[in-house]
Amino acid sequence: MNVVILLGAPGSGKGTLAAELARVPGIRHLSSGDLLRGAVKQGTPAGLQAKAYMDAGNLVPDALIAQMVEEVLDADPATHVLLLDGFPRTLPQADLLGDLLARKGVHLRGALLLEVPDDVLVARIAGRRVCPACGATFNLATLPPKRDGLCDACGAPLAIRKDDDPATVRHRLDVYARETFPLIDYYRRRGLLHAVDASGHDLEPKIEAALRKIHD
Repeated sequence: MNVVILLGAPGSGKGTLAAELARVPGIRHLSSGDLLRGAVKQGTPAGLQAKAYMDAGNLVPDALIAQMVEEVLDADPATHVLLLDGFPRTLPQADLLGDLLARKGVHLRGALLLEVPDDVLVARIAGRRVCPACGATFNLATLPPKRDGLCDACGAPLAIRKDDDPATVRHRLDVYARETFPLIDYYRRRGLLHAVDASGHDLEPKIEAALRKIHD
């Protein structure tokens, strides 16, 4: 198995990209949220411990998240490429993951960074609209509703999530820069970073080129 880490700020398009890549046989996308929910639902040893932390309203320790990743590696040998999204987020987590992969004999192929300027990110996220009735998602810039302010699917009024308020978005980007941005230098110094300009359209060829470099 090979591991590729996905890096990028909120709104950079990691989720959309990962969903596209995961359609390819042998590639699996694993977000940090999926990792937690899956371990808890399956009742794995790490999942049971994590549930106790979550039920108490506490953060799940880094070492426990690394243990969940190990459970996935052991249980899914058919996956050729595992895309990790949301873990690691910090330098201590990166060290934990590196130690785990080395111990398991799993190859860390690289870290794929989606680069988008902050003003573009704010415009993307602040333009997002969701339907509280059916869950459909729109974007005023890239996927506007056919009728202004109304859901195409069910006609209900669209809403702005609290997390998508411009001030909240700026705060999320500040948190990303403070906690996760150091990972970029961490993987660059190890020759593992592959940056892609994700600010415009027609991203697929750029991603394919970056993945070829990672694979080589």
